[in-house]
Amino acid sequence: MTSTTGASDIPSPPPSGTPGPLAPEQRGSERPAWTLLTNHGHVLLAVAQSQDARVAEIAAQVGISTRATLAILKDLESAGYLTRRRVGRRSHYTVDIHQHFRHPATATHEVGELLAIFTDPAQP
Repeated sequence: MTSTTGASDIPSPPPSGTPGPLAPEQRGSERPAWTLLTNHGHVLLAVAQSQDARVAEIAAQVGISTRATLAILKDLESAGYLTRRRVGRRSHYTVDIHQHFRHPATATHEVGELLAIFTDPAQP
């Protein structure tokens, strides 16, 4: 079966590796090819917002697998950004807001500065 629609009627996809802008109805449903914050940054923000969140909840919020979330939590804990404490069967995380960024260009800044940008001042 052949189509009678001309090639000019079909919208051309964006160039490879360059995501096009998302339509309003697509925002939140698709994940862009890249973001300004890494998954490590998003996990840190999620933990800062809810220190008693379950790994599955953090994973769902960030949009990554539970296994990837566990690996990132381990990285953040090993680097001193998080402290994990067991409370019964759950983990409670505490963020060290005075820990400095790892990249030389931002090493003079503390992660608390980043968290302050994304924290709702109305939240306790």
